[in-house]
Amino acid sequence: MCRDIKERGLKTVVGFQTRNPMHRAHFELTVQALREVSTPEEPATLMITPAVGPTQPGDISAEIRVHCYEAILPYYKAFEQLPTPDLVLLPLQMRMAGPREAVFHAIIRRNYGCTHFIVGRDHAGPSSRRLDGSPFYGCYAAHDLVSRVEHKLGIKCILGKMMVYSENKFVAIDKVKKNAKVFSVSGTEFRKMLEDCEPIPHYYSFVQVVDLLKQHFRPRSERGLCVYFTGLPCSGKSTLAAALQARLGARCGEARRITVLDGDAVRLHLSKGLGFSAADRSLNVRRIGYVASEITKHGGIAISANIAPFKADREHNRGIIEKYGATYVEVYVNTPLEVCENRDVKNMYAMARKGIIKNFTG
Repeated sequence: MCRDIKERGLKTVVGFQTRNPMHRAHFELTVQALREVSTPEEPATLMITPAVGPTQPGDISAEIRVHCYEAILPYYKAFEQLPTPDLVLLPLQMRMAGPREAVFHAIIRRNYGCTHFIVGRDHAGPSSRRLDGSPFYGCYAAHDLVSRVEHKLGIKCILGKMMVYSENKFVAIDKVKKNAKVFSVSGTEFRKMLEDCEPIPHYYSFVQVVDLLKQHFRPRSERGLCVYFTGLPCSGKSTLAAALQARLGARCGEARRITVLDGDAVRLHLSKGLGFSAADRSLNVRRIGYVASEITKHGGIAISANIAPFKADREHNRGIIEKYGATYVEVYVNTPLEVCENRDVKNMYAMARKGIIKNFTG
C-alpha cells in the first residue's frame, strides 16, 4: 500500500479501524475526520481498514461486513464530494485490549502508509463487562493513551467523539446544542430490530447495509439454534436432549430439522480413535461445535449432549455458531455427583475410583 500511495501522489491518508459494519454514525465520523485534515490543495483520502481476522463471539462475519463496506463507498463522493475511500482488508485478530490495542492499530496503519488514524469511542473495548457490570475501559481511555504516546508513533491520531443524530444531522456528542433532542440506537437495539423485523430509523444506517444485514439477522423463527447440554457423565444430558428434541419436534413439525449430537454417538462415528486426554477432549468438543455450526448456519436446530469440560472449547463453539447469526444456548446440567454415580449403568465412576479409567471427568 505504501508504494501505491506514493505512486498516486497522496499526501494525507486517514486510516479507519472497524470490526463492525459501518452505519451512518461511522460514515459521519470519517467524513468529519477527512474535513478536519483536508485542505483545498491537498484533499485527504480515507483508507477503511477493517480487521477481518478472529474477533469476539457474536460479531458479524467478515464476509458480510465486507459487502457492507463496499455498499457505502459510493456515498462519500455522492453525498460529500469526497474521494472514494480505499478498502484494505487486514488479516488482523481483534484482541479487545482497549487503549493498548488502539496504539497497536495506529502503528499498523502507519506501516500501511496512513498519515492519520481515527481513534474512536471505546476503541477495541470488549462487549463483556466486569463482575460489577462496569466496562473494562473508560469510553475515552484510548484517547488518553494515544495522546500521551502519539509523538512516538509516527502517525497523527484523530480523536473521534461519539456521533449522535440531532436536529436532522449527525454531530459529535460534545457539540449538541443545549436542550436539543438527541436520537441514537445502540448496536443491541439495532440487532433486536432486525431480528424482530421492525423498521430501522432512517438516520441509523444506509438502506443497502440494512438489506445485507437482514440476510444475517433472520427472523427468530428462521434462525439456527444450538442448545448445548454440558455436565458430568450420567448427569442426564442425553435424557434432556431427547426430551427437548421431542418437544421441539411436536411444536415445529417438518418446518425445522432437528439434529441431536449425543456424546456417545459422536465418539463412535465422528471422533473414533480419540482418547480422553485434554487435547483429545478439546478436539472432540470442537468437532461437535463445527458440525453444529454447519447445521445452524442453514437454519437447522442442533441439540448437543456432551461433557465439554473446558470453557475455552465451549466459547470457541459459541463463536463459530453465533458467527452466522444463529443462537447458542449453553445449559449446564448441575446434577449432584452422588446422583450421577447412582445413574451410572456403565460403572465408569467405580472404575475411575479404582484407577482403571484415567483422566475421568468428575
